[in-house]
Amino acid sequence: MGRMRSDEPDEVSGDLPEYAERVLDVADLIPPGRVMAYGDIAEWLGEGGPRQVGRAMALYGGAVPWWRVVRSDGVLLAGHELEALAHYREEATPLREASRSSEGHLPRLDMKRARWDGRPSETGTDSGTDTGDAAHI
Repeated sequence: MGRMRSDEPDEVSGDLPEYAERVLDVADLIPPGRVMAYGDIAEWLGEGGPRQVGRAMALYGGAVPWWRVVRSDGVLLAGHELEALAHYREEATPLREASRSSEGHLPRLDMKRARWDGRPSETGTDSGTDTGDAAHI
């Protein structure tokens, strides 16, 4: 524990709320080039849901690789699309090309290939080849 953000403390203790701390701990585990949906993290924790995870990330997620916690449909985080896209390209996160009808012609995450199920790979790096089934969590 002990992760503190001076800009968003709990009003009473100065520490992050316990649930937010746990969400951020999971976000820290996601390997470069992989992602977990908000609901995947809630399922991993066995508590809350996508909205609770999203709220924790919105309030406290700046200290972790926030771009790895995403919508389940692969749409990039509104207002942070270009910054997230730069991270995805740097980390070789699987993307799907933008359709002509997509707003801003931005790609989406390829959730089938990019989704991480929480299991470490045997080699210590994650290959990105799982099935994308969050039920493994």
